[in-house]
Parts: sequence; structure tokens; C-alpha cells
Amino acid sequence: MAAGVKHDYHLVDPSPYPLIGSIAATVMALGGVVWMKGLFGLPEGTSWLFYAGLAGVLYTMAGWWADVIKEANRGDHTPVVSIGLRYGMVLFIASEVMFFVAWFWIFFEAALFHGNRTLGSIEEVQAAWATFPPKGIETIPAFELPLVNTLTLLLSGTTVTWAHHALQVGDRKSAKTGLILTVILGAIFTAIQAYEYHHILSHNYFFGGEGQENSGLYGSSFFMATGFHGFHVLIGTIFLVVCLVRLMGKGFTPQQHFGFEAAAWYWHFVDVVWLFLFAFIYVVFSGAGH
Repeated sequence: MAAGVKHDYHLVDPSPYPLIGSIAATVMALGGVVWMKGLFGLPEGTSWLFYAGLAGVLYTMAGWWADVIKEANRGDHTPVVSIGLRYGMVLFIASEVMFFVAWFWIFFEAALFHGNRTLGSIEEVQAAWATFPPKGIETIPAFELPLVNTLTLLLSGTTVTWAHHALQVGDRKSAKTGLILTVILGAIFTAIQAYEYHHILSHNYFFGGEGQENSGLYGSSFFMATGFHGFHVLIGTIFLVVCLVRLMGKGFTPQQHFGFEAAAWYWHFVDVVWLFLFAFIYVVFSGAGH
């Protein structure tokens, strides 16, 4: 902290990353439009603009977070600043929770009111749920690969908690071991989900009914929810890999390790969301469309 400062707040140094990040994000968004539909005289399928924007976003993330780490290492993150960082992470996770709340809302509405039905009794609600997904849509067996992925994520929640506790008591060796296991389990989850998607597309799940040209609301809901959650798992795994690199590089102390703590919070959020997805996407509505 600068000499002569008499308060606990940290005034950040001037940084180019907010401007660079906003420009890069705009370029990436426009590049996505160009890639899918064509724009600015560039034909559909042109991908270089998207990747240029993505490179800028990744550069911003790396540079900006490196600056935050440098601030922490030189003592700028006082208790008051640390509380602010925690509030920021809590609000970020809360915003992610609300995305999935919105998704579950529309999923249940689709399950209850498909076919323009009106519901006036418990029996009608039960009948509506019993016929979603519609006849002809073959669902994924819940207690095969989805159950394996559920157990994988639950186990990863215990290993990341183990690593966090070990770091708090100064056991860096156990913290590294727990973190390595968590990263491996996250990679296994992603690999299993990729295989599941390949299996779905190659065996025409959700497309099996007579005259069924597409998977309708159920298929859209399935891919939106599981795909977006899978993206969160991938981001969380990268988050943990960065923490592992920092831990191996003598970073973090029992008193100061909020970067790792934030990663653990995010990972637990990913775990809990998956439990709800597994319960409703795979278990509750499995077999209804047969």
C-alpha cells in the first residue's frame, strides 16, 4: 500500500484491461455472428474474427488477474478489500444461480403446459408430467453414464474441500494432492459428457419417434441445460488448474488464499446445480416419452 495512505481501501492503478476486454468481447460477439450468419461482407463460416476476439478476451483475463495477484502479494488486499472481493464472488455466483432458476422455470412450464393444456387439479398436473417428454422421444437412461458423472462430481466436491482444509492448516502437500484429484475428476466429467453427447447424436436419441423431425422442447432444454453446465465445469476446471499452478509456485498461505477459496465456492455451485439437473432432466422425466 502506498506510503501515507490512512484508510483500508485499495485504489487500483490505472489499467488498460477494461478497455481492451470490452473491445475484445465486442469483436468476439460480432465474430460469432459472422461465423454463423455472415456480416460486414464476410461470408458465413468465417471464423478468424471470432478467434481474434477470443484471444483478446483470454489476454485480458490473464493480464487483469495477474495484476490482482500482484496486488495481493504486495499487501494491498486488506481485510476490508478482501471482504469486497468475497461479496463480488458471492454476487457473481448468485447471478449464475438465477440463470439456472430461469432455465428450471421454463423447463417446468414446458413440462406442465405443453400442448396448450390447462391445469385445474393435482391429477391433471400428474398427467401432464407423465406425458413429458412427448411420445416418441427416447430419453437417456439416468442410472448409467449420468449417474457415473454425478458420483464423479460429488467426489470432486470432497477432494476440493479436503484441499481447502489442508491449505488452511498449512499442509501444502495434501492441498496439492486434493487439488490434483479435483482437476482430474473435473476432466473425467467433461470427457464422459462429451462421450454422452456423441452417443446421443450417433444413436438418434430424442429423434426416435415416427415422424419426429426434431426433439422439441425436451431436446432443446436438455442440450441447453447440460451444455451450459458442462461449460461451467470446464471453466471451473481451468480455475482450479490456475490455483494448482499458483500453489505449486509457492503461492497462497493459510491466511491469504482467496483465489483458491473462490474456486472452491464456484466448484461447489457447479456440483449443486448438477444434482438438480440430474434429478429432473434424467430421473424424473426419464422414460416418459417411450
